[in-house]
Amino acid sequence: MSAAPIPALVTSDAARPLPRAALLLLCAAYVLPGVFGRDPWKNADLTAFGQMLAMAEGRTSWLAPALGGVPTDAAHLPHWIGAAFIALTSPWLDPALAVRVPFALLLTATMVALWYGSFALARTEAAQPLPFAFGGEAHAVDYARAIADASILALIATLGLLQLGHETTPELAQLAAVATVQWAMAVAAFHPRRARAGIVFALPALACSGAPSVAAVLGIAGTTICLRSTYGEVRRLGGWVAAATVLAAVSAWLLDQWAWRVTPPNSARAVLHVARQWLWFLWPAWLLALWALWQWRHHLMRRHLSIPLAVLGTGLVACLVMGGSDRALLLGLPGVAVLAAFALPTLRRSTGSAIDWFSVFFFSLLALAVWLIYIAMQAGVPAKVAANVAKLAPGFKPQFAWLSLIAASFATLAWLWVVRWRTARHRAAIWRSLVLPAGGVVLAWNLAMTLWLPPLNYARSYRAHVELLRRHIPSDVPCIAAPALPRALTAALEYHGRWRVDTRPDADTEACPIWVKAGTLANPPLPPSGWTTVALERRPTDKDEITGVFRR
Repeated sequence: MSAAPIPALVTSDAARPLPRAALLLLCAAYVLPGVFGRDPWKNADLTAFGQMLAMAEGRTSWLAPALGGVPTDAAHLPHWIGAAFIALTSPWLDPALAVRVPFALLLTATMVALWYGSFALARTEAAQPLPFAFGGEAHAVDYARAIADASILALIATLGLLQLGHETTPELAQLAAVATVQWAMAVAAFHPRRARAGIVFALPALACSGAPSVAAVLGIAGTTICLRSTYGEVRRLGGWVAAATVLAAVSAWLLDQWAWRVTPPNSARAVLHVARQWLWFLWPAWLLALWALWQWRHHLMRRHLSIPLAVLGTGLVACLVMGGSDRALLLGLPGVAVLAAFALPTLRRSTGSAIDWFSVFFFSLLALAVWLIYIAMQAGVPAKVAANVAKLAPGFKPQFAWLSLIAASFATLAWLWVVRWRTARHRAAIWRSLVLPAGGVVLAWNLAMTLWLPPLNYARSYRAHVELLRRHIPSDVPCIAAPALPRALTAALEYHGRWRVDTRPDADTEACPIWVKAGTLANPPLPPSGWTTVALERRPTDKDEITGVFRR
C-alpha cells in the first residue's frame, strides 16, 4: 500500500446513493429521445444505415459489404447487428427505427458496464476513503455506489457523447466494447470468471467493430496493469488479457479490419484545433479528471486510477494520431467518467457550488432560447426569430404536435424540480456537483428532440432533397448511374427514393437511363458526354450542395 495518504475524506451522509428511480429515469430520458420520429442524418449516420439496409435486403454480401456496388471498409460487427435487426423486424418496423433499437441498447450497455466497473474500482482498498478517528466514515459499499452513480452522471454530462451516442454508427459499438473492457479489468478481483469472459468477448468485439489498433493498445496496457497488481486474481487475468488481444488481432485480420488512418496534426494550428476539440468534447468531465489526477497523484499506479487512465489515454492518442477524430475521442469517455467521479470526494464545496450555479444559469438560458424559437416557429412571434428560422430551413413548414409539446413541458418542469431538489437537499452527497450538469444536458437533448425535431430532421435528413429529385427521376427506372457519388447521398437515394444506384467508376450507363452527379455551387455538376441536363437541385438546407440529374 502506498505510503502517501489517501486524499478522500467521506462521511456516511456524503456516501448516500442517488435514488435508483431518479438515476434510471435520467438514463432513460437520455437514451430514448432521438430513437423515434426521425430519419437517418447526414453523414456518418445515414451512410452506416444505408450499408446495413443493403445487407438486410440482400443487395450486398455480409462478408464483403458494398454500397452502390462499391466495396466499403465497413466495420463488420456493428453492421451485422443493425442489418440483423432490420431483417428480423421487417416489415413491421421501418428500417430507420429498427436499426436504432440495437444501438440504443449499446448505449445502455455502455452505461451498465460503466456503473458496475466504477462500483468495483471504488471497492478496492486503495480507493477507499480514510477512516475517521471517532467513526462516521462512509461504508465501503455505500461509497462505491455513490462513486458509480457519479460516473454515470459524468458520462451523461459530457458534451461529446450527445450526438455520437445517438447515431447508428460503428463507434457506438466500439464505445460499448471499451466500457466492457474497463468493467472486466475492474471486477477481476471480485468476479474473476466474469472478468475473463468479459475480456475475451470485449477485445475481439472491439477489433471487429473497426478499432483493432485500439483493442491492441488496450490489451497491452491491460496486461501490464494486471501483471503489476497486488491481487492474485488480477495477476492471473493478465494471461487472459494477452490471449484476448491476440484473438482480437486474428479476428480483425480474418475480417480484413486492419486499416491505418494515421493523419497526425502537421501544424501548430492543427494541434490547437485538437486541443480546443478536447476542451468542449470532454466538458465538464476533463476538468474534474484533471483535479482527480492531481489529488490522487501519489496513487496513479493503483487500479482505480490506472485502468480509467489507460482508457482515456488510448482515446486521446487515437484522436491525435487520426488528426483530431471526434469518433476516436469518443472511446476515452468511460475512462474520463471514472476519473471525474473520483474527483468528487476531494472537491471543495465552493467548487461544487460554482458548478451548480453555472449549470443552472447556462441550461436555463438554453431552454429559454429553445422555447423562444419554438414559439416563433409556431406563432411567427418574435418575427425576426421566425424569419431567421425560415432562412435557415427554406421550404420547411412547421406543424403543431401535442405530444411533443407535452413531452417538452414535462422535461422543463422536471428540470425546475431537479434544481429545487438539488439546492434544497442532498448538499452533502458526493455526486451532488454532477446532478445539474447531467440534468441540464438531458433537458437540452429532450427539448431538441421534441420542440426542434421537425426542423432538425428537415435540415439533417436527405428526405426533402430526394423529394425534389423525385420530380425528375421516374420511380420505375431500372437503375441510376452515379459514379463516385458520395455514400450518404447514395444511401439516401436507395432508402428514400427506393432506386437502385450504381456508383461504380465503370457503372453500366447503358442499362441506366438516368445519371446523377453531386457538385457544389462553385463547381456545379456538368452533364457527361452524350447526356443532357434534366435538373440541378440544391439541397434546401445547404447553400453549397447541388445534385444534377441527367438523361441520355
